[in-house]
Amino acid sequence: MLDFSLHMPTRIVFGRGEVEKAGAEAAKIAGKAMIVTGRTATKKTGVLDRVVKSLEGAGVEVVVYDRIEPNPRTHTVDEGGRIAREENVGLIIGLGGGSPMDAAKAIAAVAMSGHPSHWYIGGNKTGKWQDLLPVQEALPILTIPTLAATGSEANSGSVLTHEETKEKGGMSGPALFPRIAIIDPELTYTVSPEYTADGAVDMFTHLYEAYLTGEEDARVQDHITEGLIRAAVENGPIAVKEPQNYEARAALMWASTLALIGLPNAGRGGAFPVHAMEHTLSAFYDISHGRGLAVLTPAYFERVAADRPHRLARLGRNVFGIQEADDRAAAEQTIAAVVNWFQSMNVHVKLSDLGISRDSLAEMAAEAVRVGGRGAGFIHATRQLNDKEVLAIYEDSF
Repeated sequence: MLDFSLHMPTRIVFGRGEVEKAGAEAAKIAGKAMIVTGRTATKKTGVLDRVVKSLEGAGVEVVVYDRIEPNPRTHTVDEGGRIAREENVGLIIGLGGGSPMDAAKAIAAVAMSGHPSHWYIGGNKTGKWQDLLPVQEALPILTIPTLAATGSEANSGSVLTHEETKEKGGMSGPALFPRIAIIDPELTYTVSPEYTADGAVDMFTHLYEAYLTGEEDARVQDHITEGLIRAAVENGPIAVKEPQNYEARAALMWASTLALIGLPNAGRGGAFPVHAMEHTLSAFYDISHGRGLAVLTPAYFERVAADRPHRLARLGRNVFGIQEADDRAAAEQTIAAVVNWFQSMNVHVKLSDLGISRDSLAEMAAEAVRVGGRGAGFIHATRQLNDKEVLAIYEDSF
């Protein structure tokens, strides 16, 4: 096991109906808050009205910023930061899925610094990120997730897209940890089967990436990871078919949070190569992040089966019940089991099914390495993924 330092400062309030505590919790932090949310979903479901009512009932003045798009854009974040500064808000509330929560974190930083959010994206061409990351100053943040997927509710990461350059990447820092995360599984009842499945794939990917690339002798971390993956694998299809199954929804929400809170990888380390490759796909084509991850996973797993078959075999044995004794054969059976799981949730597709042009693959591969590699010339994985390696994965996923 590697030496590590683990910081998990977010206080978590979890359970049925806990969204009603938003006002009481916000009032402990500030007298004026900005709710950062998407354009339609939280309005249609009534969640936005519930949160506004709770805040106002607790004496908190509310500014609603409801312009966040999927794969949040830097210009939208910059406008939110400007409004937050002008309105002199003291708290940023991220309400929705990963996009509003990521945008809320970035707005909290931009509101305080006045810098364009594009400067914070790790690996971008300006190079400003080298001085701005990790983020040390931001307005306080409270998160209320309505989708089990990114785990953004309790970590310090944010992913943005800069449309002008088609750069999509992350920013992080201690100031971006939410003070409080209110996690109410009932808020996910109205999530569509498609996004429920995409979210399960996202948390699965968060978990398997470091598990397959990190330190091998991290026994506790491996058991934690395998347990969380089992929770995603078992409950994803249930939630897709039974959207109001509370226990399935609760399991997915908690697995999503724990997957990216730092606990599974502390002392193991590891890389997130599939996320790096997918970020470029969704930057160029604005596809669902989880769906892009599902597309790339089988082709990436083929590389892992060649490089670290014993790790993929262990995943298959401890999560999918693979019985094969030979590691390479077990690794291949694991890939088949994952594809079967994807099929059970209707997320097993190809890049061509998502409207992506084969002619753009080479450009996207180079961009994925440039941004995801942060100047190294490759993306860290079970091997060094250079432009040619990434292009081959894209081709195999087409």
